[in-house]
Amino acid sequence: MATEAAGIRKAPNPWWVGLVCGMASYIDAAAIVGTGIALVIYQHTIGLDAGQIGWLSGALTFFIAIGALVGGKLGDNFGRRSVFMVTMALIVLGGGLATFADSFTPLLIGVALIGLGTGADLPVSLATIAESSTDANRGKIIGFSNMLWLVGIISAVGIATFFGGLGRLGGQLLFGQVALVALLVLIARFTIPETRTWLEANRGGNTSAPKVRVRDLFTGPYARPFWALLGFYGLTNLAANTMGQFTTYIWVNVVGVDVQLASLIGLVSLPVFLLFGLWFMRVVDTRHRFVYFTAGAIAYAASFFIPALFGFSFATMIVYTALNGIGGAFAFEGIMKVWTQESFPTMVRATAQGTILAVARFAAALLATVTPLMLNSGPQALFAGLGVVVTAGVAIAWAVFHNAPRNQFTDTAAPIEVLAGSSPLAEA
Repeated sequence: MATEAAGIRKAPNPWWVGLVCGMASYIDAAAIVGTGIALVIYQHTIGLDAGQIGWLSGALTFFIAIGALVGGKLGDNFGRRSVFMVTMALIVLGGGLATFADSFTPLLIGVALIGLGTGADLPVSLATIAESSTDANRGKIIGFSNMLWLVGIISAVGIATFFGGLGRLGGQLLFGQVALVALLVLIARFTIPETRTWLEANRGGNTSAPKVRVRDLFTGPYARPFWALLGFYGLTNLAANTMGQFTTYIWVNVVGVDVQLASLIGLVSLPVFLLFGLWFMRVVDTRHRFVYFTAGAIAYAASFFIPALFGFSFATMIVYTALNGIGGAFAFEGIMKVWTQESFPTMVRATAQGTILAVARFAAALLATVTPLMLNSGPQALFAGLGVVVTAGVAIAWAVFHNAPRNQFTDTAAPIEVLAGSSPLAEA
C-alpha cells in the first residue's frame, strides 16, 4: 500500500512519461525498418534467400502481434509498470542476439524476441502515457510518441545511409542500435511509477471503477469503436507495415537503385514528415482534427495508386513517398492511438489497444511472408491491392468517428454513441 500511495503522490512530468514510454514507438519503428534494411544487406553477406527474408519479416510482425495480445491484457491485470519493464528487457536480449547472429536460426530467434517485447510494450506504454496526461495535452503527448516512431525510422535509415555499404557490419549496427536504445530506455523506466488511474481502479473495495469485461469490447457497449478501430488500423497497417519492411527492397529490386541511395531518399524525406507530425500535435486536441484526418485519408489512399497506375520509377516513388507521408501523419497510427485511449475505460484500455495492434500485426505478418515473392511477380498489382485496403480502412474510421467527441477520457469512458448524442463537444 505504501508503494501505491507513493505512486499516487509523486506523479512524474507527463512529458517525461511521454518520452520514456513513447520510446516504445521509436523501437517499434527502428526494429521494423532496420530489420527490413538489414535483411536486404544480409541476402548478400550471410546468404539469405527471398523465402528466408519473407519468414524473418513475417516472424518479426507475428511476434509483435503475439506480444500486443498478451501484453495488453497483462497490463490491465497486473499494472503498466511491471509489464513495460519486462518487455524492454526482452528487446535488449533479442536485439543483442540478432546483432551477433550469422545464420538464419539465431537471427530468427533474435527477431522473434524483439517482436515479442515490442508488441507487449506498446499497449501498456500508450496506456501509461494517456493515464499520466490531462485533457489539455493528452492528444499532443500521444502525437509526440508517434513522432518518436518517425525518429525511429530516421535512425534506421540514417545508419543504412552512412553504413549500409559496410556489408554485414551495417546490418549489425541496425540491430545493435535497437538493443542499445532499449537498454537506455529500460534504465529510464525505473523513474516511471504505476499510473494513478490504474492504482485507483484496482484498489480493493473501489466501487467507482467501471465494471467492464473484455467481452464488452466484442459485443457490449464498446463494440462499435472497437470494431471500427480494428478495421481502420488492421487495413491501413497492412500497407504501412509492408512499406516499412520492404521500401528498401522495392527501391533496390524493383526500381533499381542501391541500398545507400534508397536510404538517402528516406533520410531526406523523413524530416519533412516530422514537420507534419508537429502539425498533427498542434491540431489533434482541437475541433479541426477530423478535417485533417479526411485530407490525410485521401492522400494516404492515393499514394498507393500512383505506382499501381503509372508503374515503378524514380518519379512515381517520389510522389508516393510525399503523399504517403502526409497521409500517415493525419490518418494513420497517431489518430488511432488517440481514439483508442479516448474510447475505452481503464480496466480494458490496454487490452483493447493490444488486441487492435495484435490483429493488425497478425494480418501484416501473413502478408509479409509472401510480399517478396509478390513483388518479384507483380508489384503494381500489390500496390493496387494496398490502395484498396487503405481506402476501406479510412472509410470505416470516417463513418464511425466523424461525429465522435474529443477529449472524452474518463475512468468510465462512456461509449461513443452515448457521448456523441449527449455531449456539447460532439464534434471531432
